[in-house]
Amino acid sequence: MTRLKGKTAVITGGATGIGLAAAKRFIEEGAFVFIFGRRQEALDAAVADLGPNARAVKGSVSDLADLDRLYAAVKAERGTLDVVFANAGVGSPLPLGQITAEHIDETFDTNVKGTIFTVQKALPLMGQGGSVILTGSSAGTTGAPGFTAYSASKAAVRNLARTWAEDLKGTGIRVNVLSPGAVATGLAKAALGEEGLKAYGAMTALQHMGDPAEVGAAAAFLASSDSSFMTASEVAVDGGLAQL
Repeated sequence: MTRLKGKTAVITGGATGIGLAAAKRFIEEGAFVFIFGRRQEALDAAVADLGPNARAVKGSVSDLADLDRLYAAVKAERGTLDVVFANAGVGSPLPLGQITAEHIDETFDTNVKGTIFTVQKALPLMGQGGSVILTGSSAGTTGAPGFTAYSASKAAVRNLARTWAEDLKGTGIRVNVLSPGAVATGLAKAALGEEGLKAYGAMTALQHMGDPAEVGAAAAFLASSDSSFMTASEVAVDGGLAQL
């Protein structure tokens, strides 16, 4: 498939998990991809895996100067930008009664502020046919016990797409949310262990965990012209977890 042939994409949080899976799929479909993340070792390993149509820029989405460096690199090498997959996110449990201001700040700085400025700073490079994809979560719909800050931040991300679809009227740029849930990323495996993964997967209608590549495939659909009449939408790739 060459649905993304000639397109330039940015994927934040692109060195591991869903971001890396999406980068692989985008490149398979013809895109040139810039991945952005905080750990140089992971970025180097990802680029070695992805091949010549990938570049890596180190930085944090919560640091506006880092985002400026990212888009300066995109402009210098490619000139314009077609796809932004604002995928970087953080989340850790802290139950009601133990929540701290620092915990809220850390979560919202990355998941909300980081998403806002990832997209806002990309817009000068984008135009007609551009696609913005935001990573939401099943937790943004259903909530998740102990994950007050994370769930609230992902609910905010869902609303960003609705608001921006209005703001971007007339530009030809679409914005949609991709909401995974119960996906066997490296982070999930480390946090839950084998038995935890089985239990979480059993909560879905499909009775198993999803693979990051399945989310990457959905991201490629939203990045491509196959989704040209979609904006302000949410695509759930969660095995039915938040749907039933």
